[in-house]
Amino acid sequence: MKYRIAIFDMDGTILNTLEDLADTMNYCLRRYGMPERSLNEIKSFVGNGTRRLVEQAVPKGTDAKSIDEIFTTFIQYYKDHCALKTRPYEGIKEVLEKLKDKGILTAVVSNKADYAVEKLCQEYFDGLFDYSVGDQEGMRRKPYPDSLNSVLEHFGAKPNEAVYIGDSEVDYQTAQNAGVDIIMVSWGFREEDYLISIGAEKIIHEPYEILKEMGID
Repeated sequence: MKYRIAIFDMDGTILNTLEDLADTMNYCLRRYGMPERSLNEIKSFVGNGTRRLVEQAVPKGTDAKSIDEIFTTFIQYYKDHCALKTRPYEGIKEVLEKLKDKGILTAVVSNKADYAVEKLCQEYFDGLFDYSVGDQEGMRRKPYPDSLNSVLEHFGAKPNEAVYIGDSEVDYQTAQNAGVDIIMVSWGFREEDYLISIGAEKIIHEPYEILKEMGID
């Protein structure tokens, strides 16, 4: 096997969270009398954390105090509405089960709030991940390498022992910054042409291809 640790992004990689994110964002926008955003717009905003999602979704020129209030409302609402329409991508659970069977360590690294990462891992992948890291105090968000480095430190591993699987430019940059190999997926929140344009060389189209890339039959 080429790696002993498989680290996964969450949104757009193992879970299709788009509709719950969009519903929460549009609830907030309606509450504050702002125009709603389309699903495709929300899709383009996801990847840099909740705060950045809010900043991009509100109208240009929105003051910082209002953004703070909307961000707080988003966090409160999403806690109770993060698993209504969210679903694992087809084939992901089977891949994770196979990795576990082969003794591969598994982790999630996400810019999503840490409470949501934990909740969604338990909801959809109970027992399939050995470690998870979400957005939390004292840790810089991706594309800084802090979260990936925390996984390596937790497992006592070197960068060349792990591979990161993600769907966005943020994931690509994070892996580069951490010195970890990257596998990009085409089923997530970024188009394949865009992934190619940012320099991604290893792009897969079905979850089972993760096993092949890791040297698992």
